[in-house]
Amino acid sequence: MNKKLIGVGLASVAVLGLAACAHRGGSSSAGKDAKTDLKVAIVTDTGGVDDKSFNQSAWEGLQAWGKDNGLSKDKGYTYFQSSNESEYATNLSSAIDSGYNLVFGVGFALHDAVEKAAKDNGDTNFVLIDDVIEGEKNVASVTFADNEAAYLAGIAAAKATKTKQVGFIGGMEGTVISRFEKGFEAGVKSVDPNIKVSVEYAGSFGDPAKGKTIAAAQYAAGADVIYQAAGGTGTGVFSEAKSINETKNEDEKVWVIGVDRDQSAEGNYTSKDGKSSNFVLASTIKEVGQSVKLISNQTKDGKFPGGKTTVYGLKDGGVDIKTTNLSEDAVKAIKEAKEKIIAGDIKVPEK
Repeated sequence: MNKKLIGVGLASVAVLGLAACAHRGGSSSAGKDAKTDLKVAIVTDTGGVDDKSFNQSAWEGLQAWGKDNGLSKDKGYTYFQSSNESEYATNLSSAIDSGYNLVFGVGFALHDAVEKAAKDNGDTNFVLIDDVIEGEKNVASVTFADNEAAYLAGIAAAKATKTKQVGFIGGMEGTVISRFEKGFEAGVKSVDPNIKVSVEYAGSFGDPAKGKTIAAAQYAAGADVIYQAAGGTGTGVFSEAKSINETKNEDEKVWVIGVDRDQSAEGNYTSKDGKSSNFVLASTIKEVGQSVKLISNQTKDGKFPGGKTTVYGLKDGGVDIKTTNLSEDAVKAIKEAKEKIIAGDIKVPEK
């Protein structure tokens, strides 16, 4: 069953224990100003809570939610950071043992660990973001129509490229990142089918060095715009673009398209000719933080959407694009395409 979540009012719960693998849990007392005794935790994937992308959005959502409910750090909400895949199950167990009764698994990579934890801990509610677990009443699933926002990113790239070559860098191959790749490629080709789209995967969401290496190769091969959907690995793409652009004049810059949240702040630099500038062309937005806030609120109100899958798309504001440095022509083209996608006139491929 799919339901629209964006646009529903907020409210809700929880408090923070400044966590990570080395620092877990928090006080069982929420404090006198708390509006709920629900305890909420997120378990990150390997991108980490400071990935400036997917996990960070989730954490920012949980922090905002706690503030909305008069909660402070270390008393009722927290995160457990995973530095590698082997820590998913351990972190989920730590969250449960620490008394968190609503636990979010941030990313499709946590599917198996969340599914097992849910089966073993029927009194705890779980949310899996970016994948679906069926048949478990204590699991809510959240997915996003990333392909729709990526299509708009493709239009942005096609309108900006001077070399007629653009790049896509993904974290790990799979259903979710395939949506980004295929949507982006379709958007590019909708503007000019002759534009070359180079695609490469890093095999990790937490390897900035690999992201930088792949970006360097794509830029060197002629791409002047790269869309990255790679979590923490994507920080390496920004690093490489900055290094290149600092050796170029303003009108020779290469571009990056951000993902999951507005990443424009990552693109500030000073060009060779001394001009302060920015190389983030646009950013696709994924309301991960909003989903965290909303489902936490539903759970606090006794309405946990267990056994259901919620899909966020352009139509309900679950995904979108920030048109940071786009031309008027590109903004117009994106607006028209967005309207057609929402109306169903454009069907964006997922795989």
